Parts: sequence; C-alpha cells; structure tokens
Amino acid sequence: MGVPVRTAGVMGVDNLSEKAAKMRESLQKSQSITDNMVSILGSFDHRLSALETAMRPTQIRTHAIRRAHENIDRTLKAADVILDRFDLSREAEAKITRGPHEDLESYLEAIEQLRSNIVFFTNNKSFKSSDGVISHASNLLSKAISKLEQEFKQLLSSYSKSVEPDRLYECLPSSLRPSSGSPDSSGKNPNNSHTGHITAENAVFAPLILIPPRVLPLLHDLAQHMVQAGHIQQCLVIYRDTRSIVLEETLQKLGVEKLSKDDVQKMQWEVLELKIGTWIHFMRIAVKLLFTAERKVCDQMFEGIESLRDQCFAEVTAGSVAMLLSFGDAIAKSKRSPEKLFVLLDMYEIMRELHNEIESLFRGKACKDIRESALGLTKRLAQTAQETFGDFEEAVEKDATKTAVSDGTVHPLTSYVINYVKFLFDYQSTLKQLFQEFENGEDSNSQLASVTMRIMQALQINLEGKSKQYKDPALTNLFLMNNIHYMVRSVRRSEAKDLLGDDWVQRHRRVVQQHANQYKRIAWAKILQCLSIQGLSSSGGGSVGGDGAGNSSGASRALVKDRLKIFNGQFEELHQRQSQWTVPDTELRESLRLAVAEVLLPAYRSFIKRFGALVENGKNPHKYIRYSAEDLDRMLGEFFEGKTLNEARR
Repeated sequence: MGVPVRTAGVMGVDNLSEKAAKMRESLQKSQSITDNMVSILGSFDHRLSALETAMRPTQIRTHAIRRAHENIDRTLKAADVILDRFDLSREAEAKITRGPHEDLESYLEAIEQLRSNIVFFTNNKSFKSSDGVISHASNLLSKAISKLEQEFKQLLSSYSKSVEPDRLYECLPSSLRPSSGSPDSSGKNPNNSHTGHITAENAVFAPLILIPPRVLPLLHDLAQHMVQAGHIQQCLVIYRDTRSIVLEETLQKLGVEKLSKDDVQKMQWEVLELKIGTWIHFMRIAVKLLFTAERKVCDQMFEGIESLRDQCFAEVTAGSVAMLLSFGDAIAKSKRSPEKLFVLLDMYEIMRELHNEIESLFRGKACKDIRESALGLTKRLAQTAQETFGDFEEAVEKDATKTAVSDGTVHPLTSYVINYVKFLFDYQSTLKQLFQEFENGEDSNSQLASVTMRIMQALQINLEGKSKQYKDPALTNLFLMNNIHYMVRSVRRSEAKDLLGDDWVQRHRRVVQQHANQYKRIAWAKILQCLSIQGLSSSGGGSVGGDGAGNSSGASRALVKDRLKIFNGQFEELHQRQSQWTVPDTELRESLRLAVAEVLLPAYRSFIKRFGALVENGKNPHKYIRYSAEDLDRMLGEFFEGKTLNEARR
C-alpha cells in the first residue's frame, strides 16, 4: 500500500522541475530579446540626435525668413493705414476749403475726420512725420472751427427776428386778447382786472415758435462742434449777442419801457394807471410766451451741453427781464398814495401768478440773480401795498377835506372809502396772501376783518368830526344818518357782511335810527310846540267857550291866531330849507317823511279841529289856516329832495 503513494509523489516533483526548467529557459530568451531591442533603440536614438544636429541650421534660416515675411506684412498694413489717413486728410481739407454753407453735414464729417487723424498721429509718434501731420491737421481744424463759428452766427442771425405784437396776441387766449391789438385804453384790461385773474391763470396759451424746428438740429450740431473744439465762450457770446437784441426789440415793439422812479413820479395818475395795466399785460406775455419759447430754443440747441444751456438762457434774457422789472421797482419805490393800493395789488397778483413759471424757466445756478430779482420785486410790492394799506387807514381818520356837503347827503369820503373796501373784497385771496408775507400768527381772515373794521371805525370818527361843521344840529344828525346808513347798506350788499358779521350791521342800523330820531326831535320839536294846547287859555276877551266836547276849551282867539301864524312861518321855513337837504336813499327818505308825518299831521289835525272855529269865524281865516293836513302831507313829500333854493321857494 505504501509504495504506490511514494511513487506518485516523486512523479509530481519531477513534473514541477521540468516545468520550472522550461520557464527559466523561456525567461532567458525574453531577456535576450529585450537586450537586443534596447541595443537597437539606442542605435536609433543616436542616429536621430545626429540628424537633428545636422538640420538645426536649416531650421534657424527658415524661422528667420518667416519672421521677416511677418514684419513685411505688418509694415505694409501700417503703411496702408497711414496712406488711408492721408487720403482722409486730403478729403477733409477739400471739404473744409469749400466751407460749411453748401453741405453742412459733410463739413461736420470732415471736422470729425480731422479730429480722428490728430488722435491717430498723436498715438503713433513713431511715424517720422507725425509731428508735422498733427500740426497741419490742427491748423486746418482751427480754420474749420472758425468757419463753423461764422456759419453758426450767420444761421442763427438769419432766423432770429423780433416778433411783431400781433403775432404775440394771436398766441393769447381769446379772453386776454386786446380787441384793438393793443391794451385797452381804459387801462383796466381784461387781463389785469381781478375778475379776469383766475381765467388768465388757467388759460391755455398757444406755443410761440421763435426759430423753425428744422433749423434747430443744425444749430445744435454747430454748437456741439464749437464746444468740442473748446470754443465754449465764443458760442455763448454769439448766442447772447444775437438773441438778446431780438428779445429786447420784441418787448420794445410791444410797448415795454424802461422807466425810473423819477419818470414814474412825474406822471399823472391816469397815465400811470394805464401804464401799470399794460405792464401787467406785458409781464404775462413775456413769461408765458416769449421767455418760455426762448427757453425751449435754448434747451434744444444746447441739449447735452449742460455748461451752456442755463448760462445762455440767463445772459440772453437778463436785459429783457431787467427792462420789465425796472418799471415794477419804480412803482414799488415811488411815493405811496391810497389810489395806488389796487394797482399794487394787481402787480403783486401777477408776480404771484407767474412765480412758479419764473422759478421753472430760470432754473439753475446761472439764473439765480434773475430769480432773486423777480422774488425781490414781489416782496417789495407786498411791502409797499401793506404800507399803503396802513396809510389809507390813517388818511381816512385824518381826512380834512373841505368839500362842502351843504345838503347833508353822503360825503364823497364815505363813498370813496366804501368803494375802496368793496374793491378790497375783490382782492380777498390776494390780501390773504399779502398778510401771510408778513405773518404774525394771526389768521388771514381775522386780519382782513380787523383791518376792514378799523377802516370803518376811522371813517365814522372822521364823519363825526365833519358833522360838527353844520350850524343846524338837525342837519348834523341827518348827515350822520345818511352816511352811516350808506355804510350799512353797502356792507349788507357786499362780501364785507360775512367778514364784519351781523352784529356789526345791527349795531350800526341802531345808530342810523338814533340819528333819525335825533333829527326828528331837534327839527320838529319847536313847531310841534305851536300845536300844543298849553298856554292857549286867556281870561281876556276874544275867547270862545267850550261846546261840551272840549273843542276850544276857552282858548284865546288871539293866541290861536298867533300860534297858527308862527306855525305857518316855521313850516314854510322848514320846507324851504329842508327841501334843499338830501336823503339819497329812497327807502330811508320815505321812512323819514313818514315818521315826521305821523307826528305832525295828527297834531295839526287835532289843533285845527279843536281851535279852527276861533279863526274861521273871524276876519281873513285863510291868513291863519293857510294849509290843510293834505297840503302839509304833500309839502312833506318835497322834503329831502336836494332842490335848489329857487326850486324850494316855488
């Protein structure tokens, strides 16, 4: 059993040895092959190295030739560019020589070509002749810009013409157009009357075209090239000198005058009032039409050129604005007088109306002085108006006019002051704005009410002083009754009632009634005493005994005759005198007559009824009983009619 096992093991080892021997032999063959390959590759490497060494001079020559070709190409291209630049220069020079007038667009292109060439040769200083080319192009550019300035000036001048007044009026809303093509000869134009103010503020104005729209782009391009060439000041001067004259000529044709304070002071009020009315008209035309149109021209011509836009507008309009504002300043600084208040308010009103537009048109730092001038005038007008207001109140109280009002009617001062106050209420919103200019914490409504009451009080004080000029106290009271009634009636019929209040009205109505009662008592007390029964009894002859009804009560015929004679004389005197007196208000006149008749006629009827028989039974009764009650009533109807002395006698 053991032998076979051992034999099998020996066989296995022999097999492994045989395989190992074969593997070793195989590996040895591979190593031999590898060594041979390494030897062959080494031989190749040696040969390649030798070949590379042999080819290196040829490679160097080939690279040098290639670089030379590249340099030649670059030089040729650079030469082509320079030649192109010279061609452009020749073309530009030809265009510039011809000038800008025939083909402005091509001329401007030539200027751009020159500028481009100057930049090119400045950046390519390696070109031997670059300095000479730059110098030549710069001189040519300078000449080109000089011609451009001339073209700008000529083009601007040819399209800058003063505007005729009629053309300006055509741009106004119909409500503001003068019917005759010039401001109303009355001086109170629709545009400066208070009722026309709101309309004017909201009205639509047709745009005024100063330079044709097709020309503005050309002028813009010219200005832009001048600025790019550094000729900003020249551009400004040309624009200013050309356009400012046109604006001033337009205003002069319209009728604007540059007047000093002395000029204003010498004028008659009617002439001055007319000029103020037209000035208000001119201010609106200048701001809403002329300056608005000029601003549009400036903005379009200098679009994108911020350094010029506002400066040009400021310098072009400065003279025209000064011409307009000088008149306003002259008025504001002239001697104050009550009648100037309303024109001052009109002027203040137009400056307030135009304030926002002035601020918008004259925007920017360059226009600061113009804005401040306009605002300064507005404040001076407000200040002068307020001072004039104060002067008026004082003048009313101290008025010492000797105007005779012999008939006791409404005094001219009263009607003047009341009309003045009525006009004030036409300017309510303006006055409230005025009070706000000098704010002292008080409500503007309260301020207006306070001022109005003070004026009314000043008038009343003055009237009381004037009433003392009458020798007849009855006429004194009639005068005060008439004037205070006029004040009350005027207030009740105007907006002043809302401001002064019902309390003021009722209080002054009682004052009117008090003066009417005083008149009646003073004027008729003496004549009514003639109709009294007191003192008619007499123990002497000529009396008539009572008839049981107490008609005569033993009155003396002589005393009755005497009383009637005195009554007739006094009534005739009253009739003659008081027919010349005046109560201008129909209702008040009838009321006063009725009040007298209600006292006089019953007393007269009673007296005649009671004592008439004593006279009628004697001689010449008509000598004593001259009037019937109806006659007296008819004659009372002639009182307070303001008749002349001759009319009263008839």
